Formats: sequence, structure tokens, C-alpha cells
Amino acid sequence: MRAPVFAANWKMNLGPREAAAYMERFLAEGGSRRGHTVAFFPPALSLAAVKEALGEHSDVLLGVQNIHWEDKGAFTGELSARMAADAGAALCLVGHSERRHVFGERDEECGRKCVAAVRAGLVPVLCVGETLDERESGQTRDIVLRQLRAGIGGLTADDVANLVVAYEPVWAIGTGRTATPGDASAVHVVIRDELARTGGERARGVPIVYGGSVNAANAEALLAEPEVGGLLVGGASLDPVTWSAILRA
Repeated sequence: MRAPVFAANWKMNLGPREAAAYMERFLAEGGSRRGHTVAFFPPALSLAAVKEALGEHSDVLLGVQNIHWEDKGAFTGELSARMAADAGAALCLVGHSERRHVFGERDEECGRKCVAAVRAGLVPVLCVGETLDERESGQTRDIVLRQLRAGIGGLTADDVANLVVAYEPVWAIGTGRTATPGDASAVHVVIRDELARTGGERARGVPIVYGGSVNAANAEALLAEPEVGGLLVGGASLDPVTWSAILRA
């Protein structure tokens, strides 16, 4: 995974027709450029439309927003990592704050999903981050390390060296509030040290991206921090022009 990594999480937005129109405009804006990694995480129903619209643009990666930890079974409404890979996904989000705090996803489940992703050949993008109350009570480090350790606990050192970690403070997601570049970098150092402790020196190359009210105005300052290896962008990625401007940061 070549840093910086720019990941667009569309959440529950842009159905197949909208997604196809978006990609047409995105490619007209110049699309991806060599030297970094660009990934889209559309809704599962729009994945095929995005893949078709990209055509031969193999420099853009696709991912899914969630997976189940089982390969198959009676899990209505879920999709497995193997299904996602078969549909053309290369990555999957695991433990996004909305999965944790809206749908009640637990640390242990995130760990099982990371194992399932690796088993299917997907790159897990493990999301970690604290709430506002946890931050104000000085628990940021403890919360981030707890989530990180649970997510990678079932992985080998080689697996750890080949994932992506996203630090997304919950209090900054969709609120307009953004961690300062220095705040983000400080937490990224904590994550980097833990990855190296678990995965060895190779894990020091794992991209650690920041997510939380990222936009075209603050992207450059965030990316200027040496420990910020890319951006995970929600709302600002829904417009192809704005997203292209962020990529130019």
C-alpha cells in the first residue's frame, strides 16, 4: 500500500446510478495519480457500478464498508470477506466508529473481522478512536491501544505489516471539529509504536491515516505531519470535485 493513502468512505450514500455518474466526473477531473493510493468504499450495492465505471483504471482500489467474520451462513443482511473479494474489493473497513457506536460492534468482533479479511486476501483498514468524553478524561491512549490490540490480536506479524490503520476520533467525525495536525500525529506515534512492537520493524511502514471532518481546507496541513500517512474522508468525498481537490493536497 503506497502512502499517502486517500480513502473515500461514502457510507450510505450514492446508489449505483449516482456512483457511476460520480466516477465519470472523477475521472474527468484527472482521477488518481501515481505516487499515492486512492481507494473508494461505496455502499455494497454500488460496488459493481464503481468497478465498471473505472474500467482499466487499475490504480484505484475498491473496498467494502463492513464484513462478517464468517465465510458463509445464515446471516441475513451480511456479506463475507470472500464475497467482497469475489466482487472486486481489495480492502475492507473494520471497526469504523459508526459500526462501533451506532451498531454496537465490539472489539472482539473487530478482531474476528480482521482475521476473516486477511483469510480472504483483503487488506483490513482497522479504525480506532476515542469519544469526546474519553478524550476529556485523558483516556485517548488507553482506548486507542485497546481497540488496536483487539483488532490485530489474531494476526501474524506479516499480517500486521500489511494492514492499514485509521485513527478517527469519534468527536471529530461529521461534527466539523478536526483534531489539530499535532494532535493527530501524537496519536499516530502511539499507534506506530504498538504496531512495531507487535509486527516488528516491517510494521513501521504500515500507513496510518487520519479521519474526522477532513476537507479540502485542512487536508494539506494534516498531510504535512510526518506521522500522518493519508486520509479517511467521509462527507467531503461525496463530491468528485472536492475529492479531487483533496487528492491534490
